[in-house]
Amino acid sequence: MKRIHTDGACRGNPGPGGWAWASDEGEYASGYDAHTTNQRMEVRAVIEALREYPEGPLTIVSDSSYVVKCFTDRWYEGWRRRGWRNSQGQPVANRDLWEQLFALTLDVGRAVTFTWVKGHSGDPMNDLVDRLATRAADEQRGQHSP
Repeated sequence: MKRIHTDGACRGNPGPGGWAWASDEGEYASGYDAHTTNQRMEVRAVIEALREYPEGPLTIVSDSSYVVKCFTDRWYEGWRRRGWRNSQGQPVANRDLWEQLFALTLDVGRAVTFTWVKGHSGDPMNDLVDRLATRAADEQRGQHSP
């Protein structure tokens, strides 16, 4: 199963942001948004990775509890059941991105596993996507592996 590491970064939160993904095989991409939040960039990184790899099972490795717990703890079930309201009755933040992500995973029955990794803990792939996302946020430009 292909493993893809993802990360998001933001300067100011909200502020200029960046997202990145990288595969264990050395492929990578990053991008940016001029005004966003860290959580939006975390979700966006996964969306972009899934768009790059539209078929087959994937493992997404992320340091974002927000992303990982949505799937491992099945937050999405409650959100949908409550009409896109969270457990406190408030509108789900970043619904537009979650809907895109669910369309690439849940709605098509795709086998995607989400795994959490501690950020800034010396994991080489997490460190790589962190650097790529931070650079994209700082420079407001993206990169793609050749």
